[in-house]
Amino acid sequence: MGKLDFGSIYTKVIGLAILILLQACSIQKFIPEDELLYTGGTVDIVSDTILKNKSELTSVLEEVIRPKPNSKLLGMNLGLYYHYKSRKEKPGFLNKWLNKQLGQKPVYRSDVETFQVEELLRNRLENRGFFYSQASSDVIEDEVKKRASAVYTVKVPTPYRMATYQLDTLSPPIYKEMISSVATSKLKPGIRFNLAALKLERERIDGELKEKGYYNFNPGFLIFEADTNQYKNKRFDLFLKLKKDVPKAAILPYTIDKVNIYANYDLERDSLQMDITRFNEKNFIQENEFFKPKHLDPFITIEEGELYSPIISKNTARRLSTIGAYKFVNIQYKEIDSMATDSTASLEANIYLSPLNKRAVRAELQAVTKSNNFAGPAFGLTFSNRNFLKGGETLNTSANVGYEVQVAGGDQAGLTSIVLGAKSELIFPRVIAPFKINTDFFEYAIPKTKTGIGVEYLSRSQLYTLLSGTAQFGYTWNANRYVLHEINPISINYTRLLNTSPEFELILEENSFLQRSFEQQFISGLTYSFTYNGMVDTSKKHQIFLNTTFDIAGNSISLFGQQQEGVDSKTFLGTEYAQYAKVDADIRYHFNFGKDQKIATRLFAGYGYAYGNSEVLPFIKQYYSGGPYSVRAFRIRSLGPGTYIGDPDGTGTFFDQSGNIRLEANIEYRFPIFGFLKGAVFADAGNIWLSNENPQLPGGKFSSSFMSELGMGAGFGLRVDVQGFVIRFDLAAPFHDPALEENNRFDFRVDEPLLNFAIGYPF
Repeated sequence: MGKLDFGSIYTKVIGLAILILLQACSIQKFIPEDELLYTGGTVDIVSDTILKNKSELTSVLEEVIRPKPNSKLLGMNLGLYYHYKSRKEKPGFLNKWLNKQLGQKPVYRSDVETFQVEELLRNRLENRGFFYSQASSDVIEDEVKKRASAVYTVKVPTPYRMATYQLDTLSPPIYKEMISSVATSKLKPGIRFNLAALKLERERIDGELKEKGYYNFNPGFLIFEADTNQYKNKRFDLFLKLKKDVPKAAILPYTIDKVNIYANYDLERDSLQMDITRFNEKNFIQENEFFKPKHLDPFITIEEGELYSPIISKNTARRLSTIGAYKFVNIQYKEIDSMATDSTASLEANIYLSPLNKRAVRAELQAVTKSNNFAGPAFGLTFSNRNFLKGGETLNTSANVGYEVQVAGGDQAGLTSIVLGAKSELIFPRVIAPFKINTDFFEYAIPKTKTGIGVEYLSRSQLYTLLSGTAQFGYTWNANRYVLHEINPISINYTRLLNTSPEFELILEENSFLQRSFEQQFISGLTYSFTYNGMVDTSKKHQIFLNTTFDIAGNSISLFGQQQEGVDSKTFLGTEYAQYAKVDADIRYHFNFGKDQKIATRLFAGYGYAYGNSEVLPFIKQYYSGGPYSVRAFRIRSLGPGTYIGDPDGTGTFFDQSGNIRLEANIEYRFPIFGFLKGAVFADAGNIWLSNENPQLPGGKFSSSFMSELGMGAGFGLRVDVQGFVIRFDLAAPFHDPALEENNRFDFRVDEPLLNFAIGYPF
């Protein structure tokens, strides 16, 4: 099979894109003789006084301008162009298909009704305190370019401002509850009349009343009245009162009289035949004890005798959904003799928990292709047993097998890699510790205890066989909606090099750095990770993500280390162990604008320090650079360290270029193309370095000139994004290669692009 010429493909794609854009400019000839293409409208504000936040008010008013003009991409009317092309007598398949995906109907001057827009402008101004405003319009027509636009001029008088804000007469006991709410209001004397602010004030007060037990209250029961009779300088008194005929149930606080938990709820099962267990002032209703009450109770923060609270209700639902044993969590409230007194009423809380299938099997079959020319199939099988010990535990047992062969690469072609692995993980939805921990400290979510053990066998033909085992014990918990903590006080890795070939032994003899990194067979330590994920707020314009990880190994085990005669390093149970500390940070910022468009950036920095028993970091703990999730213009693990020239013929080997220092920065513009197909234009920069000079890796030491040693590249990509599952293709070319002579590093090699295939977004 012939080799793909990515340079030629790259050039042709760019040429085709330019041709399409140039064609999209020529829409004027399609516009009918008696029409003008509408290009949009603007608002000009004329005021007798100085307006604060005039630009913000202008933006609000421009939002109501109708109709919206045809959208543009890079200044081109692509959608309009393909709409016109599809209306030809013989449009062709491509034009019809592109019109279906991108096409837009034209917006003409005749579609603009200025008097309706003027009415909307006056309405928006009155809602913001500018009463008796005036609005007029002027349509600008260009017969030569066949374009038309609108300018709306609004004359705004001095706005009305609030003098006082107070409660009108209300019924007890709700009157006492609302006094404190009004006292903490953001509606202060001097603010401009604003209808939107009044609506928010009603919702705020409603929320506070709900937290005080007013289950049946809603913001529609509140009404504002403004009185201007006492003033002649456009000021008003604001009064808050209840509407007439508000139901009595709406102005009474509710307490929780009963809490019923259906731990194994099924619509088809008769709940009357189930057993009821009373535990910690709650009724656990289930069949044959599906879930032990003592383990389920800490997740439920709704208490009998307490006032109804929607926040506590949501907190309970969220905590229950994190257990991992339930498919649906449904909390319903039922009124009990609500008119028993004139001051209080009661509720019954029913918590319905619908479990997931107890056992599940997941199989994965993959066709793996890597940037170092390895390809092959991989198969994984995972068996899950939920609610394993009737306390919400999940037992996951998995096995995987993979086979890879280097399909290209000169002398290395034909080398194979076989991976066999097995892993078992037991997750407890609570804290397992030798000492008692008060779970009330974890208000947002109860920590999970994770234990795991695994083994992997790796055979690389003509080189070596590696046997490795892992064991972990730790905790993970959400401090709030954004913050996640993960700590593993016990983290053990053991590797053993087997069946080394003479060729591999020779490589180790010539590279003491690589040899020492393989000798560190035993790693025992602690890891901690902190994550702040602002990306969960998908509607926000600015999003921030931060992950920091701290990894330290060998300190506690060094207390039991034994010094062997004639050897500098210590051993534990006859095995040399590693000592190091490693910390890194991954910071991401997304700027969302337009429709499904964003600028995504990332900055990564990491440092590892070997000490005591270790001269270098263990091989599996070192950093690398290059590849589909790193600097995409360079092959995976092929960049650096520093200015070191790695694999000059590009054949690829089994050995990665690694180091103990890593810096990377990425920026990417993401935009929609059509449907589930997305596009991106990006640039990456980064490298790895060594703390100490290594004769086998010349130029790899970190120095003050590190900025001139960054590998840089740029390119574009296509992404198939189907409901969050992303298949990504990125084509990138280097424009700064640190492995070249210093004066020759800047060279945009568009004829040598690299195609990256990956799953998921890079950052």
